[in-house]
Amino acid sequence: MNSMNCDLSAVLLDEYRIQTRVREIGMQIASEYKDKVPVIIGILKGGAIFMADLVRSITIPVELDFLAISSYGNATSSSGVVKIRKDIDADISGRDVIIVEDIVDSGLSLQYIRDYLLKHSPASLKTCVLLDKPNAHKMEVSFDYVGFEIGNEFVVGYGLDYDERYRNLPYIGILKEELYS
Repeated sequence: MNSMNCDLSAVLLDEYRIQTRVREIGMQIASEYKDKVPVIIGILKGGAIFMADLVRSITIPVELDFLAISSYGNATSSSGVVKIRKDIDADISGRDVIIVEDIVDSGLSLQYIRDYLLKHSPASLKTCVLLDKPNAHKMEVSFDYVGFEIGNEFVVGYGLDYDERYRNLPYIGILKEELYS
């Protein structure tokens, strides 16, 4: 048994359910971009595992890049202050771009990322999020591809962390509140 399981109050999304939904999104992207080569920009670190599985399920050519931001620090909710830690390397001017993000809480970070990438003049810009917390939104946000809507629980696993731990769990669980409060 994985020792990290003891830190969870419940498994919210099991590995099979996640992989099934990721494959569905990958097939949808492949269908919508069948005559194009989109640039998939993963938001590090949390989006890396989701992005890796997603691009393996896309059956058309894609290019990959990464953007690293910080807005949490060691907290459990976004500070709203976004800093770019690693910029993209690709020239996305005139290209079709898909942002791949692990989770959207307030929506502030994703809006910052969208505004930042739009300054690079992509032909199109879509967003793909694994988890959406609609009750936590502090602004109007919309997505082109959504894995799952969840409540306001603090979740870890499948790339999501608390203080850099739990990212390697193959499922998404609710972290026991006493571990972060």
